[in-house]
Order: sequence, then structure tokens, then C-alpha cells
Amino acid sequence: MSDHSNLIDQADDYVAPETELLPLDAWHRARGARMVTFAGYEMPIQYDGIMAEHLWTRESAGLFDVSHMGQLLLSGDGLDAALEALIPADVAGLTLGAQRYSLLLDEGGGILDDLMISRWPGGIYMVVNGATKYDDLAHLRENLPDAITINHLDDRALLALQGPQAFAVLKRHVGGDYPLEALTFMRGGRFTIAGADAYISRSGYTGEDGFEISIPAEAADRVATLLADEPEVKPIGLGARDSLRLEADLPLYGHDLDPEVTPIMAGLGFAIGSKRRREAADFPGATRILMEREQGPVAKRVGLIVEGRQPVREGAAVVDDDDSEIGKVTSGGFAPTLGAPIAMAYVPAALATAGTVVRIAQRGKVHRATVAEMPFVPHRYVRAGAK
Repeated sequence: MSDHSNLIDQADDYVAPETELLPLDAWHRARGARMVTFAGYEMPIQYDGIMAEHLWTRESAGLFDVSHMGQLLLSGDGLDAALEALIPADVAGLTLGAQRYSLLLDEGGGILDDLMISRWPGGIYMVVNGATKYDDLAHLRENLPDAITINHLDDRALLALQGPQAFAVLKRHVGGDYPLEALTFMRGGRFTIAGADAYISRSGYTGEDGFEISIPAEAADRVATLLADEPEVKPIGLGARDSLRLEADLPLYGHDLDPEVTPIMAGLGFAIGSKRRREAADFPGATRILMEREQGPVAKRVGLIVEGRQPVREGAAVVDDDDSEIGKVTSGGFAPTLGAPIAMAYVPAALATAGTVVRIAQRGKVHRATVAEMPFVPHRYVRAGAK
């Protein structure tokens, strides 16, 4: 899902051996969603149009169905240490309700998936990418001790309410032992909504303030309807979700991240846990990752602002003055908030400084682009202690 145009093209061309339906499949169709098959799921790409949905989310609140994501619950004796052998996060330091971004790594430090972990009373709740969840499950089962139980919560739906009005809307409808405002960015807790038990975290994939809501699949229709009926809320497709995350400097696995990329190359050094984890150097690929952290990687992920109006797409080559390929665009599209085309690319480290002009070859034409600071659009997360 490198950009909304490519997302639709790929989805139309993709033929899954077996298509799964989201719990809200009929709900999406009833609201006029354009449904396409992507990564084995029938998914809503757009309702009113990607540009309009994108801007609505930035200005008000958008409701996203992300139930294709994998929701897992890990439990058992020695869980923290066992999980730390597979990911670089400080799992042991994760307090109840806290959430962290992390990475599933191979032995060479390549990224197998990116994920979120949260401390639940019964263990560690993990959300992984939909396209890789079965591979992730296999990897976890193969590499975690038998004492660790892995429950795939495939009877749950996952909704995301994102945008500056998300808090006001959700506040009207949730109950619980503590107020919703107790949640700040990357914190979660148990609440009730529309009569359903929900785990709600203040997080998302748009750069806006917002919430992710894990609920039983049987409650998805009434929860989604309750929220979408609010005047500030519109359902938003995955096309706008993709352009929102691109503006917010949020990489997408399978495009901006893959096993050929290390966390340092990807600009995700913050995910290399705590000082304790770095000093222990006991996570997969630690030798390479920590060396790159100290000395710098050969290539880096950068943001690009492209001259003109035509976007560059995933797969376009970054070229030198002799038109030899020296890098690759991994995501690209038009940024509705900026009114300009933007992209992410991997380039040699020497070209990764903001302000550097690079050349991009696409379909026989060379485009000029300037390396930009990311995120392209500032994050509006509500962090602890902020006023």
C-alpha cells in the first residue's frame, strides 16, 4: 500500500487463493464503499473519494476498519525474556497499559514485521500486520518456548478513530473505571462501548490524535454505527489511510520495510529498546544493528518532496548524473495536506541530508526531488505531561 493509486491498482490485480471477509463487510457495502481484494481480504478502499476522506480526517474524525490486522495475546511463564529474544523492545519494562512499537527481526537484523505490543493483565497483547500475520504466528510458534501460549484473537475486530475530534466523539460513548482523558499517546485500557467490552489505546497510523478500539467481532457493527452516526465522523477507506501515514512518516511493511532493511536504515533506531537492551545486545541482528547505530548505515530512508504535480511511485529509481540507479522509491503519492507530491526512498547515506536534490527516473522521465525532514505533516499526538 505504497500510495493510494498503487494500492487500488494492486488490489484490483491481486487474486487471493481464498478471500476472507471483514466483520464489517456488509456495513461497508451499505455505505457505498469501493471494496477490492487485497492480501486475501475484501477491504474498503474509499467511500467519498481519497482526497476528501484524507482531509476530513485531518480536520475532524475518520473511522477506519483495520480488522485485517493480526491481534495476538501471548502469555506464560518467562514471557518477557522469551519475547525479548525475538524483538529489541524493553518488554520487561512495559508497565500495565503501556504500549510500544517494536520489530520482529531475523538473525541478520532484517525486519520481518513491525508491530505494537501492550501489557495486558493476562500477558502481552500484540498487533501485527495483516499481510504477514500468519508468517508472524509461525515465527513466534517456532521460536518461543513451549511454556508460552499464543492466542490468535481472530474473533475480535479492530477499529481506529482518528483526527482532532476523535477524543470528543469517543468520550461521549465510553464507560470504564477511569476517564478517557487518562489515556495519553501509547497508553491503553479496558472500557465499555455500545455494551461491549473494549480495549482502547490512544494510538494510530495517521499522525493525528486518535484511538484504536479492539472489540468482539459480534459488536463491530453496532460500535461502528454508533461512532459513524456522529456528525464529526465519516468512514474512511484504506486509500486515505495510506496517504495519511505517508505524510506522517509512518513506514509500511512490505514496501518501506522488509528483510533487506535494518531498523537503522529505516530510521527506526528509537525501537531498539532501552539502554539495558542495547548493552545486553541479545536481540536478533544486534551486532549489525548496533554497529550501524554507531557508525551509520550505508543507505537511509528519506522523505522527498517532488517538483511539479506528478507523483513518483513505488519502484521508481533514484539515479545519479549518469542515470545509474543508486536508490529506490518505496512509497509515493500526492499529499493532500501539502498540495504536492511526496515520497519515501532509500538513498546512499551521503545523500540523506535535508535539502539535497536527487533525480528520480520513472517511465522514461526524470523528476527532481528534494530530501525533506519528516514527518511532512507534524504529528498531533497527545503525550503525557503535554499542556
